[in-house]
Amino acid sequence: MYLKTLHLRQFRNYREQQVEFSAPKTILLGDNAQGKSNLLEAVELLATLRSHRALRDRELVLEGETAAQIAAMLERETGSIDLAITFRSSGRRTVSLNGESLRRQLDFLGMMNAVQFSSLDLDLVRGGPGERRNWVDTLLVQLEPVYAYILQQYNTVLRQRNALLKQQKRSIDGETENTESASFNPILRDEQALPYPLTSSPPHLPTSSQTELAIWDAQLAAIGSRVIRRRARVIQRIAPLAQSWHRTISNSTEILDIRYAPNVHAEQDDPSVVQQAFLEKLEQRAIAEFHQGTTVVGPHRDEIEFTINQTPARQYGSQGQQRTLVLALKLAELKLIESVVGEPPLLLLDDVLAELDLTRQNKLLDTIQDRFQTLITTTHLGSFDAEWLKSSQILTVKAGQIQL
Repeated sequence: MYLKTLHLRQFRNYREQQVEFSAPKTILLGDNAQGKSNLLEAVELLATLRSHRALRDRELVLEGETAAQIAAMLERETGSIDLAITFRSSGRRTVSLNGESLRRQLDFLGMMNAVQFSSLDLDLVRGGPGERRNWVDTLLVQLEPVYAYILQQYNTVLRQRNALLKQQKRSIDGETENTESASFNPILRDEQALPYPLTSSPPHLPTSSQTELAIWDAQLAAIGSRVIRRRARVIQRIAPLAQSWHRTISNSTEILDIRYAPNVHAEQDDPSVVQQAFLEKLEQRAIAEFHQGTTVVGPHRDEIEFTINQTPARQYGSQGQQRTLVLALKLAELKLIESVVGEPPLLLLDDVLAELDLTRQNKLLDTIQDRFQTLITTTHLGSFDAEWLKSSQILTVKAGQIQL
């Protein structure tokens, strides 16, 4: 696939900008805070409908404006595709394909594929479990667009179940306070002074509350098992690719291991088996969930573990080892997406060459060649050899404007 044009309107610090890509490799040159990363973010949004830099759509809209738009023309083996996303400071975003508005954003996903690699990706290794869950979820959305809908369903059910748990906890806590205030004895400080034992099962809840919680349990297990099984499968597919790249980059001196550590473990990759394991763990952790007022079981508590030579990379990996690991993951993403989609995805490199030593830079640049359309941001051209510069389109970015 090849991105031919990109048009930004009131997006970030771009008021109106049309970009035509004329080479497989485009170098975006400029000082910091000029808009280089914003342009890559626009491409990332077209591919995944997600941004790793913004939590709300209003952050994407030029200050003082009410709406922003990203439009692009993409060339694929099946023909040209026109893509557009409109963001609003207040209100829902809209997407269109070939000039027609789509009712479901799900139908927009999968039109463009891209792998983003930025200095922030080092948090994949040294950050918390949420960083690694976001990484695997973003990859899955590109491989299986329906996964975005599954994940949305899961998060909706999770919020509803958490609201019910909080409501039940408040209700019982209220009864506890009333009982304690009415019968508190300053000499009697053991559990007999409480309306229920702290180490026993949760207090008796009304039948209606138990029934409602059971309904949410069933939904959480049904949808959560779909998340777990897809995450497990994608880790199984990407692990050997990343291990191969890691072995090459480290000159076979290090062995990478990637392991999916689901919060709910099942012996078989079978929907009914995973679902039953989910329900059993919910029952086991019922007391903890009641006292905390939140759901402690499910894929929102998953972990992906990286080890190098059997040592946890997060705690004990050097900066060089962590950079090698992330580079191997990104190269593996490229290969996996290409094998599933049937076309090479775009590669977005946001100021990462400065984060890599010369050996890793050369390995990355040698891998890219002209196989993947690549957009690279940089503050200087010193990292590129003459051949790379000769075969690249160089665009200078200054204050939200692109100069040829």
